[in-house]
Amino acid sequence: MVNYLLGVGILAAVYSINALSLNLQVGITGLLNFGQVAFVGIGAYSVAILDRHGVPWFLGFLVGGLLAGIAGALVGRLGRTLASDYWAIATLALAELVRLVALNQDGLTGGAQGISAVTGVWTDLSGTTRDAATFLSILALLGVSYLAASRLRKGQFGRVLVLIRENPDLAASLRHDVVSAKTRVMAVSAVMASVTGGFYAMYISFIGAGQLLPFATFLIFTMVVVGGLANTTGAVVGAVLVTVLYDGTRFLPDLISMSPDQAAGVRILVVGVVLLGFLLLRTEGLVPEKVRAAHARR
Repeated sequence: MVNYLLGVGILAAVYSINALSLNLQVGITGLLNFGQVAFVGIGAYSVAILDRHGVPWFLGFLVGGLLAGIAGALVGRLGRTLASDYWAIATLALAELVRLVALNQDGLTGGAQGISAVTGVWTDLSGTTRDAATFLSILALLGVSYLAASRLRKGQFGRVLVLIRENPDLAASLRHDVVSAKTRVMAVSAVMASVTGGFYAMYISFIGAGQLLPFATFLIFTMVVVGGLANTTGAVVGAVLVTVLYDGTRFLPDLISMSPDQAAGVRILVVGVVLLGFLLLRTEGLVPEKVRAAHARR
């Protein structure tokens, strides 16, 4: 039971960082990124591939963060020529491109079999001790990510991002570089997501193309919407609640007579119903965005 609770806590923390990353893009800046899982995959495969060649895990994180940051910046630059709806489709295409490359490059990524036996930070530990150490590590990482996201949101750059979300033409007329701002927030968010990918690959000792399906991004989107768009605390709250809900329904086959495939479909259906419910009944989420009052000076 303790190991299960620690496992749920680790997943909740991983998803919380991913939700913070996506919230910077969708909630604060208004960038509909349907390919968030691509950055997660870049980080995960970087750690796994380098680990297979004997490279220390921290270098894998650095390489994954660098590659994901470059990919995020390049996607952000697409905002120069693509409208928001076409840009969203382009991000989905990026995620599928990463997945297909991972699926077909047997020599590099293991193909459909993926890469197994990925070593982690706490390789000398086992059982509950290893899970507890992993949980404390990802919890510390979540704390750092939360503080960074909060600081960015409350700073001058965060106010520019909100202005871009609300009225990009006004932001440009005030001499703000809209494309540069989008590029920077995409790069920062991509690095955050890549770290979660590397950490998750080490935790389960495996990474495969099947983990990079669009549903992974859909699940993170649900967490952000449930928690509250543009609210840093809400992103974490939504991630924890949806993780508990999604992981808790894993026991449906034990409670109800159904096959594992049917249970997997029901779990996805539950997440979809929750998302639609919030979109219809409580669009602001559980923790609504706090509108900062601006007092004019005479």
